[in-house]
Amino acid sequence: MEILPGIHQLKLPFPLQPEELAVNAYLIRGDRGCLLVDTGWNINQAYSAMERQLREIGLGFADISLILITHFHPDHYGLAGRLVQASGARVALHRIEKDFIDSRYMNMDGLLDQTADILRANGVPEKDLPRLQKASLGVRQYVAPVSPEVALEGGEVIGQGPYRFEVLWTPGHSPGHVCLLERTAKILISGDHVLPATFPNVGLHSQSGRDPLPNYLRSLQAIEALDVDLVLPAHEHVFSGLAPRIGQILRHHEERKAAILDALGAGPQTAYEVSLRIPWIVHGVTLSYDQLQALDRRLAVMSTMAHLEPLCTEGAAARAQRNGVTVYSLPGAR
Repeated sequence: MEILPGIHQLKLPFPLQPEELAVNAYLIRGDRGCLLVDTGWNINQAYSAMERQLREIGLGFADISLILITHFHPDHYGLAGRLVQASGARVALHRIEKDFIDSRYMNMDGLLDQTADILRANGVPEKDLPRLQKASLGVRQYVAPVSPEVALEGGEVIGQGPYRFEVLWTPGHSPGHVCLLERTAKILISGDHVLPATFPNVGLHSQSGRDPLPNYLRSLQAIEALDVDLVLPAHEHVFSGLAPRIGQILRHHEERKAAILDALGAGPQTAYEVSLRIPWIVHGVTLSYDQLQALDRRLAVMSTMAHLEPLCTEGAAARAQRNGVTVYSLPGAR
């Protein structure tokens, strides 16, 4: 689908998942090749879907000269290695995430150990640890890793045909997440930073940085006033109304904060115990922790951690160590 002259949305599927989890990649024509933003999963269906959609607009893989990854999650980066082989394109990724590719997708033992340590320290029972620790291992088969040649910092300008895309560093959902802003055309390629219906997960873990939620909220507020007519997200559909949607996301996190504080009213608890007490939204459906799949349970605990730590910084909650486990409480509670 052509969004604006020379800017095409490519829909890339992932089997056995809801349609809203399909990845929107964006192809922008240029004088010296095309810019591709995000790649989808490394599966034959996504590769074939991209090949077909390129052919429909009179292009092929060889026309892609630069692949820019908004962030290193597998549905955005997974097909990158295979596309490099087919196109010879360079790959661009934020510097922070470029340094994590090896530990995340190739030599994973250290990351798995760190994940288990974090979950254990936040109250996940030993009997549940192996399942939550290894919950994301299955996606490794859908990633063809490649080392990015271009390390982004934010602030770069990428000229592509009549367009000039500014790279905006928007950490939170991932530590090196970037968006692309075209001021004249008034469009924002938003990756997962802002989605029209889903609230992007923000979790605290060994590759998130120390303050993922404050970083995310600041990143949202930094782009809230941008003069943008169209937002091109990595999932769901193109939409307008950037500022109102950011307002909804900010309110969601205020509601999550209130739910966590209400849960702490029952007494001191670990992040795991708090996650059992608050609702979770998955594909638009509100579920309890017990109704979640293993990966979503891990995300829930890490999201709870991401909210609890800023509450401690603000003085709205307190943190203590008990037998090597972190316990949170309301100030003055025992």
